[in-house]
Amino acid sequence: MKFPIFGRPQDPAPVEKGLWSRGFGIVATRSLQTLAVLALVAVGVLVITQLSLVFIPVTIALILACAIHPLVSLMRRRGVPSILATWIALIGILVILGGVIWVIVLTVRNQWDDLVESATDGISQVTAWLGTLPFDVEAIDLDDVWASAQHFLTSSSFGQGALAGVSATASFFTGLVLMIVVLFFFLKDGPRIWEFLLRPFSGESYARARRIGDKSVDVFGNYVRGTSIVAAADAVGIGVGLAILQIPLALPLAVIVFLTAFIPLVGATAAGILAALVALVTHGPVTALIVVGIVVLVNQLEGNFLQPVVMARSLKLHALVILLALTAGTILGGIVGAVLSVPLAAAAWGIITVWDGPNTPARPFRQKRDESVQPSTRERVEQ
Repeated sequence: MKFPIFGRPQDPAPVEKGLWSRGFGIVATRSLQTLAVLALVAVGVLVITQLSLVFIPVTIALILACAIHPLVSLMRRRGVPSILATWIALIGILVILGGVIWVIVLTVRNQWDDLVESATDGISQVTAWLGTLPFDVEAIDLDDVWASAQHFLTSSSFGQGALAGVSATASFFTGLVLMIVVLFFFLKDGPRIWEFLLRPFSGESYARARRIGDKSVDVFGNYVRGTSIVAAADAVGIGVGLAILQIPLALPLAVIVFLTAFIPLVGATAAGILAALVALVTHGPVTALIVVGIVVLVNQLEGNFLQPVVMARSLKLHALVILLALTAGTILGGIVGAVLSVPLAAAAWGIITVWDGPNTPARPFRQKRDESVQPSTRERVEQ
């Protein structure tokens, strides 16, 4: 059947592509989008740094609440009233932390004189050893050191530093009180607070927000509990070694090992260096080398056996990502930033993994091909 020429449908006219939809236009569009995202991130970081006195205590309270939530839920299921379960958990944490601080202070006070005497003898031995070297080493003039110290104590810099220290101490206790109060309300009304924040969402957005909340709670809780187990194992192993060698302040050093273990990769190394320095000034270089060996052995056992089992579910991050997160956190927030950066990075990755479903990551982060490293042709032939 033939159609008349006037009734035949005409071919659509070719559409002229705009300047922004081809070539450098696409690059420019993506660049503008990237700059907008970076500007938003920069504003967020600026707000966080300016409100660090609020952000840091609230974040610490959130992470601790995620770790303690299973205990509070268990007490509630056993019939304990909600408010009573909250007070038991909160007071228990404060009692444990207060007991640890009291033991550290008591131990340091009891062993301080012995430590100073041992350190003085150790410095004298090091000075005498330096005198036996084949080349001249300039001796330390204690009178000059004391004069410099007196000059610093009477200078304006010391006064300014003292005022800054008082301000930092006041900020610390303010943040501590805020953290305790926020932690109490998170333990008591955490699920209700989260549901209140989800009121603007509905449908798929609400389901996604619920997945994000549940995943963040799991990551934070598993991270704190897993890191606590690993840190306790490190502290016990190194503390027992220091006690056997009769190193002064073995218990405080073990507590420092426990605390620094919450900074992955570098925390254990820093604690080992401190323990080795104490051993060096009190018992000499041989004992210090033995302490270094104990620290290395404990870290190897923890890294190869304990950590893969305990931390496998909570910290699925590459070592490079952890290192970059630690660096960024340290630059932005110092020691506290280094402690918080890794769990925040782990939570961010956990959110990405449940963005489109319980087991469906966000589309750009889904695995689309075999990512294993394939051997080259020569290596396959040789194999």
